[in-house]
Amino acid sequence: MRSKTYHNPLIGAPALPVPRRVAVIGAGAIGPDIGYYIKSALPGISLVLVDVAQQAVDAALARLRGYTEKACARGKMTPAQAAEVLARIEGTTDYDAIKGSDWVIEAATENLPLKQRIMAMIEERVAADAVISSNSSSLPAARMFAQMRHPERAAITHFFAPAWRNPVVEVVDWSGAAPWLVPHLRRVLCETGKLPLASADVPCFMLDRIFDNWCNEAALLLGTGASAAQIDAVAREYVHAGPFFVLNLAHGNPIIIETNTLQADEEGEHYRPAPIFRSVDRWKLGDAPAPDPATAAAIRDRLRGIYLSQAVDILDRGIGDAADLDLGCRVALGFRQGPIELMRSLGEAETQRILARLAAERPGMPQPRRALADYQDFEGHVLVDDLDGVKLITLRRPEAHNALHDGMTDEVLRVIKRFEQDDAVEGFVIVGYGSRAFCAGADIGRFPALLGDADACAQYARDCARLLVHLDAMKKPVVAALNGMVLGGGFELAMRCHGLVALRGAYMQLPEITLGIVPGLGAMVLPYRRWPNAAATFHTMLRGATRLKAEQALELGIVDALADDLPGLIDAAVGTLKALARQERRSLDGPVALPAFSVEPPRGPDGAPLSAEVVTLLERCVRDAAAAEHFADALELGYRAFGASGCTAAAREGINAFGEGRKADFSKTG
Repeated sequence: MRSKTYHNPLIGAPALPVPRRVAVIGAGAIGPDIGYYIKSALPGISLVLVDVAQQAVDAALARLRGYTEKACARGKMTPAQAAEVLARIEGTTDYDAIKGSDWVIEAATENLPLKQRIMAMIEERVAADAVISSNSSSLPAARMFAQMRHPERAAITHFFAPAWRNPVVEVVDWSGAAPWLVPHLRRVLCETGKLPLASADVPCFMLDRIFDNWCNEAALLLGTGASAAQIDAVAREYVHAGPFFVLNLAHGNPIIIETNTLQADEEGEHYRPAPIFRSVDRWKLGDAPAPDPATAAAIRDRLRGIYLSQAVDILDRGIGDAADLDLGCRVALGFRQGPIELMRSLGEAETQRILARLAAERPGMPQPRRALADYQDFEGHVLVDDLDGVKLITLRRPEAHNALHDGMTDEVLRVIKRFEQDDAVEGFVIVGYGSRAFCAGADIGRFPALLGDADACAQYARDCARLLVHLDAMKKPVVAALNGMVLGGGFELAMRCHGLVALRGAYMQLPEITLGIVPGLGAMVLPYRRWPNAAATFHTMLRGATRLKAEQALELGIVDALADDLPGLIDAAVGTLKALARQERRSLDGPVALPAFSVEPPRGPDGAPLSAEVVTLLERCVRDAAAAEHFADALELGYRAFGASGCTAAAREGINAFGEGRKADFSKTG
């Protein structure tokens, strides 16, 4: 096993096999949801749910059955899959049932003596090499595991509600853990669809410092005369659900009392929970008149101030890194922007004003220890690892299946420019985060606002292609490692890399035609010049959005190698890269011959009619681009065709349907 720790959790050999028997201690609020997540991701394992109360056990088992029934009703799961998820689940009050488990997750009430007793009971029953983790949201690992015989195999895995759906899990890296433990947990969580984020071992870790103090500040703001409903209304400018709404949903008032008392005892009275938390069970919400402008501004400044204050404190103290912090705040906590992203959008002067006001109104709250620009110097959407002279760039936007947007595009380009002149770097491998997607296309961004303006749409395509054009001119090789689905702009990115390798079962698709538009970044141009023998396949992919499986892509020469798992995929990518470094790259200039297009009416993968007008535009562009003498001229034809497609009624219908979550109807658009 490589001893090095990688930013991408799936890189390197695993320390332990995937668990086969998992026990969850605590069948109350979050324990069953943790169990359902694990059993859904690994349906073949055995799961034991343990609680001191039989009523809680029975309710937990009923909850799991209810989840599968809803999944089947929504078409997310077949009855056979549901039966497999529910198989080999045991609910019990007998702790002896955890014997033989290779991973035990404690999810009991947030009480240190109780959790320490549970740890002792677990250790009495499981093997010395079984992994143990706690779902604590605030209690430091060093205290929780202090009395264990084998604390080196214990860690904190802090799930967020609802744990079966919310992807984020904080993994606390503490001094007593064995070197292999945290990488192992991060790997297992990532393999099973979670987003593990690292936190140092301090009270409340990283994300609860944000959430708990955001909620506490909201309660303190009740002293301004604003109601909970009014504060929530202002807060929703920055978060999808207001703090009081979330506290009602999670019965969270006791949690704020516990966590902020812990922070106050450790770090100062300014963290003491608002007294009102002890006298209110549920907050009165509903419609309320808007607060007056001055009150709204005060609420806005205090909420933004506490958000930014906690963020800079987390970064200054090394509790977490900026990329994990921003991503976790968006994905786990529902903020519209991460705190550093908010800082960038506010600008330095406004950020300083807000923090200065917080310092005056809330003495003791952390203030920046560095220049504000220093906090903003990081890659938030990609991970960068070094593989013995090869830079591995991981596209990390798991909430969007790693879809491209301007921020990610610029970060990939920035990383490549940083290292492409470095003699110690042989080349680059690009892979998607997790085990499901390389890249699910490109966010449509501001494109809907450009519909009807051919020149603006064409320029939008040119702008979006800036990374791809840079790849075309690079001397060092770049290899795409396709670790799952590859859609639209993601496939256009992969095609512009100099080599492609794929996991078995991965697939590629160009679904733009189902949106009433044509691909804008080169898919109508490059594949015909690079893989002329596969021209007929690309015809059907472009014209009908058909899928190309990795195995077929290998036969056609599009993909250079297949792999069975991610470590094998990365090894194949590095091997392909080294081979490419010794080869001269073939020019893409010169016209190419094409087979004829089908004369059948265009239909999508589901058999629904597509726009004949846009398909005709696409076919014309493919033919004209293939006849062009120079590759750059052919790309320009593609940009213009994309612009023309953006002026069709079909594009307006397709883009509107996408935004509304419905199927497009091209029967009246032509």
